[in-house]
Order: sequence, then structure tokens, then C-alpha cells
Amino acid sequence: MEYKCTHQGLQQVPDEVWTLPSLHRLDLGENQLETLPERIGNLTTLTHLLVYNNRLRELPHSIGQLVYLEVLDLSHENRLHHLPESLAALQALQFLYLADNEVSAFPPVITRLRNLRYLNLTDNHLRTIDERIGDLSQLWELRLYHNQLTALPESLGGLAELRELHLMHNQLETLPASLGQLKKLRKLFLRGNRLTTLPESIGDLTGLVELDLRDNALTALPESISRLVNLTDLDLRSNHLTTLPASVGKLPRLQKLDLRWNQVTHTAWIDELETRGCVIYR
Repeated sequence: MEYKCTHQGLQQVPDEVWTLPSLHRLDLGENQLETLPERIGNLTTLTHLLVYNNRLRELPHSIGQLVYLEVLDLSHENRLHHLPESLAALQALQFLYLADNEVSAFPPVITRLRNLRYLNLTDNHLRTIDERIGDLSQLWELRLYHNQLTALPESLGGLAELRELHLMHNQLETLPASLGQLKKLRKLFLRGNRLTTLPESIGDLTGLVELDLRDNALTALPESISRLVNLTDLDLRSNHLTTLPASVGKLPRLQKLDLRWNQVTHTAWIDELETRGCVIYR
């Protein structure tokens, strides 16, 4: 059974919710809820709890009783600073949305959600990431853009199933060497950081299809980038590049190379790449 009551200006959960048998999906998005009552834990058949675009400041301890919960959406315009430790009991949880809250410290309880597939903490105030993030070995997609991150832990390499990593608009100056351990990574977005170099291990991301490095401070690319044999899109706009490894021209699947707002010296291999059908912006 599903119950949906959105855009109603609700300040409390409607009484009728507590009378519904076998409720699986509860959507209370786009309201004015500041809290959820402790009795939310009585809705033990819930698989989806959607409370996006409200005014939540905290979650009740009883949320840990929702052991069948697979999707928890707390994103946008809520005001959460932290998460209760009881959240660790949600071992069925696969999707956790926390975008656009007021989280300044990575909630350590998240690292205990071992079946999580998707984690979104964008548009918060994060400065660091918990070292135990590598314990999320089933994670497929991690979104951390629009925070204040200056570094990433080496334990990031433990995210063996990760397909997409979104880190745009932070303050990253370096990347950990362990990045190269993310063998299943397909998309890596690093636009709008402060990177001056890339680790040699980036060449180990042989499944990578899309690499966005726009708006950084790169002065060179490592030779290992030639090993990205599945790369189709490489965005290098607005860096400090004057040369590129000639081996970039040999990337067999490259379809788009964006060099605008650099000072890259023209070379023959760029023409050859373009002749092959690759779209080049310069």
C-alpha cells in the first residue's frame, strides 16, 4: 500500500497514516514537517520513506525499527546536522538521499549501512570523509559535489563496486593513489576543484568512460592516461595545460576532447584524432 500527501503544508504526519495496514511507501514530500514522531517506527512494513523538501532538524531514534526500508529520501530544504545511531539497523537500505541539508561532519553511522548502493550528500558543508567509507563495498554511486572537501581518504579504494563518483565543486587539491582501485568506475566528475596533478594510478581505471576535469589547475596529465582504453569523453576545459601526452591521441574510443581555455600547443596527433572522428574543441 502507498500513501502520498505532498504539497499540503503539513506540520505533522496525518493521523490516518497510523491506521493503514501493510504500508510500503510513504511520501510526505514538499511539506513543512520539522520532526517525525517516534511512532514512525511502528510502520515496520515500510520499504520507501520520502520526506524530501520539508524542515526536518532531526530524526527519531525509532527510525531504526524500519528494518525493511530500502529507500530513505531526506533531501532538499531539510536542516539535518546528524543522523541517529539507530540508523545502522537499516541493513536493507539501498538508497540514501541527504542532499541540501546542513551536514558538516560525515555521519559515521552511514559506513555501517553495508548494502547501500546509492549515497547522495551533495550541497552540504562536508570538509572531510570518514575513513570507514571504504566499508561500503556495495556502493554503486557516490555524490558529494558542492561541499568543502579538501582531501579524500585512501580507504576510498575499498568501494569495489563503484560505477559513478561525483566530486564537482569542492576544494580538492590532490586525489588518493587508491583511486586506481575502483576498477568498475565508469564516470568520474571532478569539475571545479583545485587539482594541480593527477595520480599515476588514474590509468588503472580502465573501465572509465567519462572523465570531467574542467575548471581545475592542472599543468600536465600523467602518461598513464593512455591506459583509459574505454574513455569516450575527456573534458579539460579551463586548466593550465600547455601540452598533452601524445598517447591521448591513441585512445581507441575517444569521441570528444574539450581543450578550450588552455594554451595547448597544436600537434599533429590532434589533427589525426580529429580525422578519426573525434570531436575536438580548442
